Amino acid sequence: IANTNTTNLAVVAPGIAEALLATGMGLFAAIPSVIFYNYFQTRISAYGARTEGFIAELMNAISRQLDKGA
Repeated sequence: IANTNTTNLAVVAPGIAEALLATGMGLFAAIPSVIFYNYFQTRISAYGARTEGFIAELMNAISRQLDKGA
């Protein structure tokens, strides 16, 4: 643009096309990444909840055993 001193479409179109292509490639990588991140985050959260439930049950069982022995 600076070399030609004009801003007509023929001058700016290649830059716009390149920017659109780069944006499309970025979205092509970003969208699956977000989907997989959400999927794995949900799975990890569910695993954590199951682990917390197991710990609570184990602590209750140990507490009952200690109460019986006392």
